[in-house]
Amino acid sequence: MENIDIGKKVEKYRKAKGLSSRELAKLAEITPSMLSQIERGLANPSIQTLKVLAKTLDVPTFSFFIEETNTADLVVRSNHRKKMIIENLSYELVSPDFTGNLATAIMNIPPKSASSEKLLEHKGEEVAFILEGKIKVHLNEEEHILEAGDSVKIPAYMKHKWENNFGQNAIVLFSVTPPTF
Repeated sequence: MENIDIGKKVEKYRKAKGLSSRELAKLAEITPSMLSQIERGLANPSIQTLKVLAKTLDVPTFSFFIEETNTADLVVRSNHRKKMIIENLSYELVSPDFTGNLATAIMNIPPKSASSEKLLEHKGEEVAFILEGKIKVHLNEEEHILEAGDSVKIPAYMKHKWENNFGQNAIVLFSVTPPTF
């Protein structure tokens, strides 16, 4: 964990509210000099001062302690996706990774193949969208044929499997929460 610059966050929230340093200092009942020192990293505010600043800026106090996200880490270029091949199925991770509450992947199911031999279940809720081809999805004891443009929601712990009995690849975009694979 890197050092978090609380002063920069105070300044960022202040500017987002359209407040001058003097206006925020007056509203928070601290001196303009103290606010200036906090924003420049020359003084560490007490928890009480942070609570007052948070209330005045209308942000949760903990927001001063959250690390900034490097937005470049959130972007996944099509030619840099993480890939996984299990037997004849391939998966490409559309999400940057499996951290957080949601993962999205593209599953490529060749003709005459299936995602598994038997129906499987997992704790994650899933939504799938058929990008290309045609696919049979087994949901408990029922079967449904889905074509490009169709989608399906699979509740947590519902037994399911994907089966491609057709003549072309089936490509399925799916999201799972929480991420399970």
